[in-house]
Amino acid sequence: MIVTAVLASNLNVNPGSWLAWIIVGLIAGAVAARVVAGRGFGCIADVVVGIAGAIIGGFLLSAVFGASGNVGFWGSIIVAFIGAVVLLAVLKLVSGGRL
Repeated sequence: MIVTAVLASNLNVNPGSWLAWIIVGLIAGAVAARVVAGRGFGCIADVVVGIAGAIIGGFLLSAVFGASGNVGFWGSIIVAFIGAVVLLAVLKLVSGGRL
């Protein structure tokens, strides 16, 4: 419940930010899917993986390194990529290598 409140307070809801989330999610998710699984999962799934990766990557980098703040467009893609790779690696591990 607290995590949801923190995430909701940090999300910007103007149309430009949503478009940026989708673009970052698409790029990071597509690249991470190709690195981990060897193929993409389709446009919508890559966006979902990338956005989930952005949330996971942001949490991991703040927890491990204490990093916070705005990292810009390219930094967001890198953070989302790291989180998406972690997400897909865990899913691949749980699913027995089938992704």
